[in-house]
Amino acid sequence: MGGPANPERSGQKNLPLGEGTRLENYRVLRLLAAGGFSFVYLAHDENESPVAIKEYLPSTLALRTNGNPSPIVPEENAATFRYGLKCFFEEGRALAHLSHPNVVRVLNFFRANETVYLVMRYERGRTLQQHIVHRRGSLDEAWIRKTFAELLNGLREVHSNKLLHLDIKPGNVYVRNDGTPLLIDFGAARQTLSGESMKLPPTYTPGFASPEQHTREGELGPWSDVYSVGATIYACLAGAPPPAADQRLVKDTLVPARRAWNGKYSGDLLDTVDWCLRLDHMERPQSGFALQKALLGEKAPEHRAPEPAPLLSQLKGVLRFRRAPRT
Repeated sequence: MGGPANPERSGQKNLPLGEGTRLENYRVLRLLAAGGFSFVYLAHDENESPVAIKEYLPSTLALRTNGNPSPIVPEENAATFRYGLKCFFEEGRALAHLSHPNVVRVLNFFRANETVYLVMRYERGRTLQQHIVHRRGSLDEAWIRKTFAELLNGLREVHSNKLLHLDIKPGNVYVRNDGTPLLIDFGAARQTLSGESMKLPPTYTPGFASPEQHTREGELGPWSDVYSVGATIYACLAGAPPPAADQRLVKDTLVPARRAWNGKYSGDLLDTVDWCLRLDHMERPQSGFALQKALLGEKAPEHRAPEPAPLLSQLKGVLRFRRAPRT
C-alpha cells in the first residue's frame, strides 16, 4: 500500500529490514515502499495473514546500517528523533480507534528496535496516481463522482474524530481491486513537529496542499483537506496537479477547471473543483459533507457566492481540530 518513494532523497542510504526479520509475532516478507520518513513492509502474522507494517525511520535523523536492526541516531538528532517517535506512537494510537471501510485500518502498534511500528490491514489494488497514469487522464465523470463521494465518507469519519489528514493526493488514495477507495498515509505526525523547530521535512505536497499549509497562519481545518480533494480531482482531469498554492498566492496562474474542460465534463463537476480550489479558505466548502453533496448533485456548487461560514464556527474548528498521524 502507498506509492513508492525515493529512499535516498536525504542523501542517506537507510537499509530496510531483511526478508524473514521477526517483529513481535510478524515476519517480514519484503519491502513495499520507502521514503525519507519511513519504510513499509509486507509481512505475515502468526496466522500467515498478510499485513502492511510501517516503520518510523526518518532518514534525516537516523541511519540503519547492515547487520543491525536498530538505527544509529547521532546525539545532535536524538531529541528530535525521540519527539517524532512519541508523535508517531501516540497519534498511531488515535488512528487505531478509527474503523471505516474508506480509511486505512491500523491493527496494532508497538515499539521495537528502538523505533515504532504501525501494523495495517494489507489491501490489494493500486494508488489513484497509478490509476491516472494507466488511464492517461481519461477518467469517466461518473467514476470520479462515485469514487470521491465514497472517499469523503472516510474523510468525514476522520474529521468527526477531530483529526485532519493534510496530505491528500493521488498517491495517498488507494483504489482496491473492487474499485472502492481508501484514504492512506496520513501526514500530520511530521507536520506537528514543525511547530517545535524540528528538522523533519514538511508533510505537504506542493500542488495539493492548501494555502494555509504553506503560510502556517493557524487556519487549518476541514476546509484544508477539502482543498486537497479538489486538487486531487483536478489531477484526475489534467493528469498533473494544479500550481502550488504558495505560488498562486503570489501570481495565480491556475486555469479554472470550468475553462480547461468545458464541454468534456459537466459544468457542475467543474464548478465544484473550482470551488474547492479557492485560495480563501472561507470561500471553499467548509466540510467534507458539503463537498460530498455537491459531488452527488444534491447541492449546486457555489461558484459565485461562497458558502456561509459563521465566524464562531470557524474559530471553533481551528481550535478543536488536530492533525492526524502519518501511517
